[in-house]
Amino acid sequence: MAQRLALRRLLSLTPRTLPPQGPLAPHGRAFSTSAGCRSTFNVQDGSDFQDRVVNNPKPVVVDFHAQWCGPCKILGPRLEKMVAKLEGKVLMAKVDIDDHTDLAIEYEVSAVPTVLAMKNGDVVDKFVGIKDEDQLEAFLKKLIGA
Repeated sequence: MAQRLALRRLLSLTPRTLPPQGPLAPHGRAFSTSAGCRSTFNVQDGSDFQDRVVNNPKPVVVDFHAQWCGPCKILGPRLEKMVAKLEGKVLMAKVDIDDHTDLAIEYEVSAVPTVLAMKNGDVVDKFVGIKDEDQLEAFLKKLIGA
């Protein structure tokens, strides 16, 4: 919990308020943690899910996972990499079922990892368990209509 709080505080800082660090600092370079350029995000609560997933005009892949789940630790990064390759054509929402039990119940998640494909607020596809990169690519192409 303390780690999440520290991360939230760090991410809320603007690049100007970050202390200079590392070899790039003297050259005046900064990084941005702007959510605008990210295709993957963690769901914070039910209203955040409603705003960023259900009401999103873009297709969204929802990864229901848990920190204690071994297959989730393999699938999560693999899926993130595949979504990032699509350069914003699809977004990825990560939902920790231990933190958001209500969402897991609402979307009938009975095992993790469970991945939903959502378009215009509706679940259009779903899989449970781990998939290889070829299967994930086919899943994502089907979602974006490619």
